[in-house]
Amino acid sequence: MLDSRTLDRRAARELPPGPRWPMAAQTAAFAVRRAQWLPALRARYGDVFCLRLIPRGRVVVVLSRPDDIRAVFSAPTDVVHTGEGNTIMAAVMGENSLMVLDEDDHLRLRKQLMPAFHGRALRGYQGMVARIADAVAAAMPTEQPVRMHERMRALTLEVILQVVFGVTDSDRLARLRPLVGAVVEVNPVIMLAAFYPRLMGYPPWRRYRRIQREVDTILFDEIAARRRTDLESRTDVLSQLLRTGTWSDAELRDQLVTLLLAGHETTATALAWAFHELARNPVVLRRAQAAADDSDDEAGEAYLEAVAKESLRLRPVIYQVGRRLTAPYEVADYRLPRGTTVMPAIGLVHADPTLYPDPHVFRPERFLGDDTVPSANWIPFGGGTRRCLGAGFSLMEATEILRAVLRRYDVRPQQNEPERQRLRNVTLVPAHGCHVILSVRT
Repeated sequence: MLDSRTLDRRAARELPPGPRWPMAAQTAAFAVRRAQWLPALRARYGDVFCLRLIPRGRVVVVLSRPDDIRAVFSAPTDVVHTGEGNTIMAAVMGENSLMVLDEDDHLRLRKQLMPAFHGRALRGYQGMVARIADAVAAAMPTEQPVRMHERMRALTLEVILQVVFGVTDSDRLARLRPLVGAVVEVNPVIMLAAFYPRLMGYPPWRRYRRIQREVDTILFDEIAARRRTDLESRTDVLSQLLRTGTWSDAELRDQLVTLLLAGHETTATALAWAFHELARNPVVLRRAQAAADDSDDEAGEAYLEAVAKESLRLRPVIYQVGRRLTAPYEVADYRLPRGTTVMPAIGLVHADPTLYPDPHVFRPERFLGDDTVPSANWIPFGGGTRRCLGAGFSLMEATEILRAVLRRYDVRPQQNEPERQRLRNVTLVPAHGCHVILSVRT
């Protein structure tokens, strides 16, 4: 990792410009106000700028042009590492998680995961997601404020338990829900155990480890039972993985927990923001409801997916991603030294008025028709060999949940003022939960 101790004067002069604030001040601004601070830095320094962040004055080069970001996403996997930047997640996700691996190990597991998230397999999950979404939507309260972020988190958690893990036994589901909920609510402090394993002997790490063990016991039981099952009769993700790959139990466990942590909060937050925007845009709401009413209309399904995509554009759940250079590499006309952290800023791309006219307006139509958004300009799931494998699943899930809710309800805001974002762990979430009021459609 390139930091203030290893950066010589010549290399420092060749880096992009950036703020001269003390390292602690830059780190605090990035940690708390990145969605406001990074646009201000871009306005001052241009499309490429440099930060110094804790630990040890880490050198971070922020990118906001799609062409520059594409160059990073398509770089050789032995030159640009992602897993090293996610090492802190190993204490929660496991050392076999796709998120913490690089190069050959990452590619090997990614190839085994891919069949479970494409084509026929993805279509097979759709009916299961629709049934869960319909049941939850039917029970939502009406004519009172509903905290949609909380409701969506509970709903996407149910999808993961039943569709991804494949757990359908009611007793086991009742036992898993609070345990998995506690795993999802992980405090970033817990992740320090990836660097300091001895912390697991002390609270709160000890309590979190106990919860992990209980979840692991259930997951390993499910994996063992599934290995003895006729997999052809099942359509859940775990069964698909067993049918199409060669896995150890530990590798499967780590992928399931990764899918839980990576796929739960992001989809739930995107949906909460979608309802937040629909409640404030009656014309868009009516078109989305018309799309939801006709389940056999491909155009209607495309519009609901466009609503989800525009929500992810306007309110990116993950504002940036990081890559570490293992060798000198040219990016954005700069020859960056080995060890530099390169940071594609998703939020800056999505708010660029040269790419999106009226970027702060909620307009799903951007993603429809012949002149749709280029893939390089819409990157909520990253790109290249590290693009999120669950992207298709997430959009399918969001479409089914939007359909289930909008078929039944009108949506209006509790208050007219739009809600602000706040940082929660590594995601940007609604500060107050996206309160809306649902009314039964007449």
